[in-house]
Amino acid sequence: MTDDARIIVISGLPGVGKSTVSHLVASRLGRAAHVEADRLHDLIVAGAVNPEASGPTGEAAEQVRLRLKNATVLARSFVAAGFSAVIDDIITGSRFDDLVEDLGGTPFCFVMLLRDLDVMKDEWRAIGSPFVDSFDWLDKEIRELTPRRGLWIDTTGVSVEDTVKAVLAGLDDAVVTADAN
Repeated sequence: MTDDARIIVISGLPGVGKSTVSHLVASRLGRAAHVEADRLHDLIVAGAVNPEASGPTGEAAEQVRLRLKNATVLARSFVAAGFSAVIDDIITGSRFDDLVEDLGGTPFCFVMLLRDLDVMKDEWRAIGSPFVDSFDWLDKEIRELTPRRGLWIDTTGVSVEDTVKAVLAGLDDAVVTADAN
């Protein structure tokens, strides 16, 4: 493992730009992989249950939990081989505790991308998304129930390039250790 190989977790609402930002952040690190949670979920080819827009329950919740566990296993494997790993997933509320547990004490960088929900809804309406009013509960969970650890960036009106620069510049402030509250 190299000293600069690390795990970076980028979270936020659906459509906030997690995958785009994660891919670009990974591409700017010396050796890095992008661990995309949606792709891990897509590996389930028989019996897959996708979460409802109102949140995962039952089997869908178990599969979302498994997705996070597999993302962290994969990320730790990349780090052990000297690659940084950038995970993008929706980590809110108690899922933050699951992330810490799954990383088993491994320090990681946590970045929450925030955008004004009304601005996002306007964008979703403009593209005809059926999910315009589906994620109010998730935005509330991010803002009220997710531990304020790591780096939180308001990306409202901020370009993707400037967001990537802010993430890279703030990685030292984004570090989370299991023993810190």
